[in-house]
Amino acid sequence: MGVSAIEAAQIVPSSRQMAWQQLEFYAFIHFTVNTFTDREWGDGTESPDLFNPTDLNAAQWVEVCKSAGMKGLILTCKHHDGFCLWPSRWTNHSVASSPWREGKGDLVKEVSDACREAGLKFGIYLSPWDRHELSYGDSDKYNAYFINQLTELVTGYGDLFCVWFDGACGEGPNGKRQVYDWDAYYRVIRSHQPGAVISVCGPDVRWCGNEAGHTRKVEWSVVPASLQDNEKIQAHSQQADDSSFSKRIGSEEEDLGSRRILSTADRVIWYPAEVNTSIRPGWFYHEHEDQQVKSVPQLVDLYERTVGGNSTFLLNLPPDRRGLIHENDAQTMDALGETLRQMYGRNLALGAKATASVCKSDEHEGSRATDGKPDTYWRTGENVEVATLEIELGTIQTLDRIVLQEAIRLGQRIERFHIERLDQGQWQAFYEGEIVGYKKICCFEPVETDRIRICITESRGYPTLQAVQVYCTEAERLNRV
Repeated sequence: MGVSAIEAAQIVPSSRQMAWQQLEFYAFIHFTVNTFTDREWGDGTESPDLFNPTDLNAAQWVEVCKSAGMKGLILTCKHHDGFCLWPSRWTNHSVASSPWREGKGDLVKEVSDACREAGLKFGIYLSPWDRHELSYGDSDKYNAYFINQLTELVTGYGDLFCVWFDGACGEGPNGKRQVYDWDAYYRVIRSHQPGAVISVCGPDVRWCGNEAGHTRKVEWSVVPASLQDNEKIQAHSQQADDSSFSKRIGSEEEDLGSRRILSTADRVIWYPAEVNTSIRPGWFYHEHEDQQVKSVPQLVDLYERTVGGNSTFLLNLPPDRRGLIHENDAQTMDALGETLRQMYGRNLALGAKATASVCKSDEHEGSRATDGKPDTYWRTGENVEVATLEIELGTIQTLDRIVLQEAIRLGQRIERFHIERLDQGQWQAFYEGEIVGYKKICCFEPVETDRIRICITESRGYPTLQAVQVYCTEAERLNRV
């Protein structure tokens, strides 16, 4: 019983998980009949006649995403109401029965084409709960129906970076609870989209545990394998449009991967976290929320806590009844992108001299962490778990952010570190951290120095750093005022 820290350090991401993690920041698009009924959840009785956006422009959605620096987009192809945004051959409850595009439209195709044209990755959300389909609750029959629709999506729209499942599960018209055949769904995806991660109710990407934008102070990517089943347990699934569910935060689950947790685990896996929340209070567009769009400072804070906290950031942007992302949301996203580019546009440590207290070889010397190359890294030798990396900035600089990245293809290893600055010949600690993982954005009050030292005090087997970047974001923001 139990897994050692050294054993946990041997667990590494798959190629699909690496590609997904590197996207960092991407969009959710919630759009369906709910947009026109002013509801968050439909019940499946909505008429397809309701779906008739007047000015739908998928290229506008994509442009808004790109303006903020997003690298992908996930479309809700079918929500719990069962209405399909593509002309599925398995149901009439789709855009083919709507007045939009005179029943000849395919929104999944329009969005996937717009993403491809603009260089964004495209992913799909497909709700397993279908409140319109009469076979729901007849488990074998509905699973066959669901697999047919899933197959349409994973074979008809080019390469997908993600298939996103939630665990919502209710009773069918027969009063029976549907039993999802998750393994069969996964086989279909792996067969046709081997590069796509399967998220939340899937083996590749873990839900952070809430929809409120809460992040853990310490977010491990190597966690007990039992977490893969958490969101699939029917008793825990969301069965009603309950705002308290989306705001719940399980504080008892703040620690998922420390040595204490490892000691109780039978098996651990690479199962990294995604944080999903909406730019508005709701997931679908509601006119009364037009003045409740999250502010740029709020979104910057979310970005730094998610992408900068060893997670990815999935931000929902709900198009309005015109089929456009509302001006308030679009302007905020454009300002967010400009702000992030200003804050993180000038790395003061790029090409800086970096000296390690110990390194495995010349190939992995300290300067590999500041050379700006994604495939080089500093590391120590085996079983050298404590080390320092000193970086010379050349001149006295003001700094308030330091970005650290581990070479996670060698596992997640750093458990505790602090950062020091040289001040009048004396080293002074000014930041303490625990894990790094794919990316850690260390935020602190501005300090002045020409040298910093990363001191790794606990690690698993040996530490690695693929990147050390230094920024003065406050100065960049003040320059724009």
